[in-house]
Amino acid sequence: MNSSTGTALITGGNGNLGRLVAKRLLVEGTHVVKFDIPGTEPDHVHPNESIVIGDIRDRAQLEALLAEHKPDTIYHLASLLSGSSEADHQAAWSINATASFHLLELAIQFGVRQFFFAGTTASYGGDLADPLPENTEQWPENIYGATKVAVERLGVFYKKKNNLDFRVLRFPMVISPFAPPTAVTAFPSHAFKAAIEGRELILPVTPQAGMSTLFLDDVVDSIVDHCKAPRERLTRHAYNLHAYFLSAEMVVNAVLQRYPNFQYRYEPDETVTGLFTMWPDVVVDDSARADWDWLPKYDFEKTVEKMFELVS
Repeated sequence: MNSSTGTALITGGNGNLGRLVAKRLLVEGTHVVKFDIPGTEPDHVHPNESIVIGDIRDRAQLEALLAEHKPDTIYHLASLLSGSSEADHQAAWSINATASFHLLELAIQFGVRQFFFAGTTASYGGDLADPLPENTEQWPENIYGATKVAVERLGVFYKKKNNLDFRVLRFPMVISPFAPPTAVTAFPSHAFKAAIEGRELILPVTPQAGMSTLFLDDVVDSIVDHCKAPRERLTRHAYNLHAYFLSAEMVVNAVLQRYPNFQYRYEPDETVTGLFTMWPDVVVDDSARADWDWLPKYDFEKTVEKMFELVS
């Protein structure tokens, strides 16, 4: 059985990433169960999907969910993001770590075949080599990264103890037309819409600040393709991904080519600039390319074209 048959549970399934993964799976004939928080209910529901609203921290609800729908695969995308995690450490741990522990335990209890977890390069911490080698030790310097490492280690434990097919992809910065407006590190995504709407953009970094980047469509494809890959081909518990380097200056120049009157200014924030400086420009992803034929479709130029198309 592969991820295009049976039933898939997607936590965070009504979110920007979750609904796009769901769309891919639905096209391939998978019955999709989307679990997400109140207020995320979609306007339209596909005939082959179920919507469940709740709190990922409610273990009893998760147990009832798995008992009813009996998913073959879990795509665990629900997470408190980095900024919100720093604002509330207790919520970050309960949502990102404890809830994931409960979900892994329930996956074993109900015989889930495969468990995908969305990781991050934020799990590595600072003072990193660039390019970042695949075997770099993970010593995160924020609570968000710490929760991600904790779940990775838990998943590998259940993989070895219970033969759960646990898979992880670690994503760098993601360019998306759906980036939350309050996410200060998402200014590269916000720039395109600001230009179209004639709004000034404030960049909280220096012009040269940048890091390894992926476009959203490549993120979605990587998740689905990775989960389809034969288990015997995989040589790693977790895979890093990289498409291209992106800097603030590159984004501004690309926008100015289309909108010469684009208004912007740099107001470097020490914390945000520190993140962009700390994270690598290039992440080595040789194993992903060799083991399951990962190959990004979007370079920076194609990303710019697609972003203008999507936000206009």
